[in-house]
Amino acid sequence: MAQGKLRILLTGATGRVGTAFFAASTERYWFRLADRRIGTLPGFIGHEAVALDVADLAACRAACEGIDVVVHLAADPSPEADFYDSLLDNNIKGTYNIFRAATDAGCRRIIFASSVHVVLGYPDQPPIRPGSPVLPMNTYGVSKCFGEAVAAQFAHAEGLSSIAIRIGAYDPPWTEEEATSRNLSVYLSSRDMNQLLTRCIETPNIQFAVVHGISNNKIKRLDLSETQALLGYQPQDDGFAVFGVDGPG
Repeated sequence: MAQGKLRILLTGATGRVGTAFFAASTERYWFRLADRRIGTLPGFIGHEAVALDVADLAACRAACEGIDVVVHLAADPSPEADFYDSLLDNNIKGTYNIFRAATDAGCRRIIFASSVHVVLGYPDQPPIRPGSPVLPMNTYGVSKCFGEAVAAQFAHAEGLSSIAIRIGAYDPPWTEEEATSRNLSVYLSSRDMNQLLTRCIETPNIQFAVVHGISNNKIKRLDLSETQALLGYQPQDDGFAVFGVDGPG
């Protein structure tokens, strides 16, 4: 283990967000990479990889041992996911288990991957603020509302610094027809997501926060002002420019 570096548990490490963040941060942090499919993890010389089913509390406890910050990405990300077949274990039990294990292990902070789906029921205008009441339109969104509530509970009742990121549309392979203003308003580049995760890991003195994970899009469905003020987040990309779209359409 590298001396002097923050020790990060990265769950869901083989997913697109986790793979990109690890690749961009291998020199900055020491990682324990965790996923069910350990055989598909990227090269991790100097780091550690463990097989982890987040529905298993004992396994979560072992994964959190000796960790400073947990970045919890592991979940079923599908808006069509079935509650009993997947969401209950992966997004409900798994989320609680990671927060419970991180708290008991004495971790400093946990960063929870929430989703724009927790507020998908709002109209496009005005931009949605982090403090707006949740308004999910599918059970996947409900599972992320649960995660935000768990983060608040562990922050305020048990003292675990917790940040929930409402992630927009992460580096999507949209066609020209899919690159509508509504979709582009929640675009998030991998470069901006990597920066946002770093700011969430390193910004001190946060007990609990919900922050927004989108790029600096010409039109923003999620308000970024509070996130930028809290974390010093400065997104570099604009989904409208990336997809060559001038404006509403």
